[in-house]
Amino acid sequence: MSGAPTVSTNPQTAKMKKDESFLGKLGGTLVRKKKSKEVSDLHEEGKNAINAPLLPSGTDIHPEDTLLEENAERIMLDPTSRENPKFKDLLKVLIDWINSELEEERIIVKDLEEDCYDGQVLQKLFEKLSGRKLNVAEVTQSEIGQKQKLQTVLEAVNDVLRPHGWTVEWSVDSIHSKNLVAIIYLLVALAMHFQAPIRLPEHVSVQVVVVKKREGILQTALMTKELTSTTEDAFDTLLDHAPDKLNVVKTSLITFVNKHLNKLNLEVTELESQFADGVYLILLMGLLEDYFVPLYNFFLTPESFEQKVHNVAFAFELMQEGGLKKPKARPEDVVNLNLKSTLRVLYNLFTNYKTSA
Repeated sequence: MSGAPTVSTNPQTAKMKKDESFLGKLGGTLVRKKKSKEVSDLHEEGKNAINAPLLPSGTDIHPEDTLLEENAERIMLDPTSRENPKFKDLLKVLIDWINSELEEERIIVKDLEEDCYDGQVLQKLFEKLSGRKLNVAEVTQSEIGQKQKLQTVLEAVNDVLRPHGWTVEWSVDSIHSKNLVAIIYLLVALAMHFQAPIRLPEHVSVQVVVVKKREGILQTALMTKELTSTTEDAFDTLLDHAPDKLNVVKTSLITFVNKHLNKLNLEVTELESQFADGVYLILLMGLLEDYFVPLYNFFLTPESFEQKVHNVAFAFELMQEGGLKKPKARPEDVVNLNLKSTLRVLYNLFTNYKTSA
């Protein structure tokens, strides 16, 4: 989705005559008449206005949103969508993820629109995720400088995402004009492509108001945009649709972990519960990577929830040190006996170490 820059014109031309306002209200479509328009054109504008979809109540069209060049358009998030709990949850997940990734940069994002539009945060985030350093100015105050930085950042992002089938739903103008929908599309694409250790809310859709200018006439339409689809993975499918195959996977994982834990005279029979305190996970990582884990690094007999979370989190650190990606599961989920989370962690180990002796 692409946005369009706001183009200033003479304020006098933006005023609607009384009859134009009436026709606009009939269909919820803003109608403006150029000075050169004849009376017959007004009837055509009225017909377009009546045939256009009605805008929802509460949708405000600001003057700057109506000053567009021919064939340009502006897209705005419908206010009711901002109050959608799933949309709010998506915002929080993305903000928390960015802050986690950029913690070492001492960057704190609080508002996606205000903090991402100038390219600084997006630059740092892409560099962290891709391991690439972009040749851009660190700080740019001018609009031209900000857009130049955005251009460089988005070109790099698009070069990475396009070959993998991502549709580019953002542009320099849409990001710089603080188009929240475009910013979210970009962040969701980055999170999914780089396999961020987060769980995005599924099927988050919002309504947007699209203002277009065609043949001198401003038209509005209400559209639904899907920001996230399903993030269902193999284990979601197994648990929800193929319980018979799930048992086969569990048996394979039990065989795999016991092949290594048996060396310490340990045996697993229940995946859900026996990895919940993190001890077996830590010992298993030591066996797979062929090193001894000092006992002072973890709780051998954890009693509290916090101690168990510490153990699982420490096991995740060992996995990352071994070259594995950070698990998508949260340590708390494993401790709380969440089967899908435990299976994801163990299956990740299985796929990376199944040929280990």
